[in-house]
Amino acid sequence: MPKDLSQTQWHGIPRKELPWFPTVDAEKCIGCELCYVTCGREVYEVTADKFHKAVVARAYNCMVGCSTCAVVCPTLAISFPPRDLVWKAEREHKIFGVVHKEAAEKRSKQQLAQARERAEEQLRQVQTRVRIEIAGEFGDKAFLVKLEGKVKDRPVDIVNLRLEVPTVKGLLEKTPAFMSFEITSTDQSDVGGFLNEIRDLVRQNGLVWVRDTPV
Repeated sequence: MPKDLSQTQWHGIPRKELPWFPTVDAEKCIGCELCYVTCGREVYEVTADKFHKAVVARAYNCMVGCSTCAVVCPTLAISFPPRDLVWKAEREHKIFGVVHKEAAEKRSKQQLAQARERAEEQLRQVQTRVRIEIAGEFGDKAFLVKLEGKVKDRPVDIVNLRLEVPTVKGLLEKTPAFMSFEITSTDQSDVGGFLNEIRDLVRQNGLVWVRDTPV
């Protein structure tokens, strides 16, 4: 259901005290529906007959001072009151004090939204869990023992570890195998530095770093 904005206020002035809304000349209207599509405040409806004439269904939904629909109307079928009506209301109600307050609130909200966006971006850049895939000969390298030593007494852990080998004998005979595991932070801190340590450990043991993927 379209919203009815007739009970709202325009910078502190009850909306119904401001007779600013469009009037449609039905004889000039060609049913192009530009006003219906252009207006984002659901002022217009269109008749259901074959002529598709525009009608003002919710007059007080119209934004005070806006006349975009009249500008785009190809047959000048839409008209508005003189703009003096708006200027007179601005003077009589001394709305600029209200407007300045609204502007300050808007800037505050924008600054808060920007700060939140920056914080969220920083959080997105923090890696707290990364999947690692490596390959090579694991048989006599005691790689798992060294990996265990890396996480001891640190706020990180290795989870979901899998070692895929053709056969156990093959592993002992230095047949290439595949290992995957995930590095995860236990305190939600960034694991980037620890990831570099694991990368160095892989290289020192002659293994191949296949890929790392944030999880």
